[in-house]
Amino acid sequence: MSVWLPTAPCRPETCLGERAPAVPHPLRVLRLASCVAVVLAGVALSVPVKLLPYAARTPLTRLWARVLLRSLGVTVRLSGSGGSGGALVVANHVSWLDIPLLAVGRPGRSLAKTEVRRWPVLGHLVAWGGTVFLDRDRLRTLPDTVAAVAAVLRSGRPLIVFPEGSTWCGRESGRFRPALFQAVVDAGAVVQPVTIRYRLEDGTPTNAAAFIGDDGLLTSLARVVAVRGLVAEVTFRPPIPPPGPQPTRAGARRELARAAQASVVGFH
Repeated sequence: MSVWLPTAPCRPETCLGERAPAVPHPLRVLRLASCVAVVLAGVALSVPVKLLPYAARTPLTRLWARVLLRSLGVTVRLSGSGGSGGALVVANHVSWLDIPLLAVGRPGRSLAKTEVRRWPVLGHLVAWGGTVFLDRDRLRTLPDTVAAVAAVLRSGRPLIVFPEGSTWCGRESGRFRPALFQAVVDAGAVVQPVTIRYRLEDGTPTNAAAFIGDDGLLTSLARVVAVRGLVAEVTFRPPIPPPGPQPTRAGARRELARAAQASVVGFH
């Protein structure tokens, strides 16, 4: 069992029992085909796009993420300001959809578990996007990961992290793990809290997008493309500045983790 990964109580058999309005099967097939086409286009263009200046890549990343979500039938609603410059962008974690959602609002490099690198096609795309990978089974690699995250923040670019360490169904949330907030302390950067919520067109909360427990990626994908009127709400909360002088570095990162969780989950 991973020393990094906390245990979430969310399981497909207990958290995904609701019936969301569904689209006809031909539309589901069309959405799947469109999604595959968008992902393959992203893979094909990843190398030339990476050669562009960072400022030029940002709008292209936003466009690709928005087209991908649209191909899946997901409507994106953004509120608040994503800001600019180096920031640790932290959000509650519900689904694999969270990553392209945040890319629409504030593109940046992201932190992901090493298992993501092995995902078919998507793993290649994520790696080419400059993702910092975290081996959750080898705690001794954590300081190097924190140093890599701090380097990204010092470069003036955002990095996306899900501090719960695991996906939750959306009804419940996990404690924000403080370890990676050390990168904020080391880099003197800010924390950008973000709340992600999934609803239906009528405003009813839904957990159809949740990717939890033993859920498989293809199973989750099939569930997402079947939903009629899936809406993803992304709310950027006010940024949190680096903490003042602390008696210990551990105290500083714990303070940041608590403040970020209160902003994200309290609003959620």
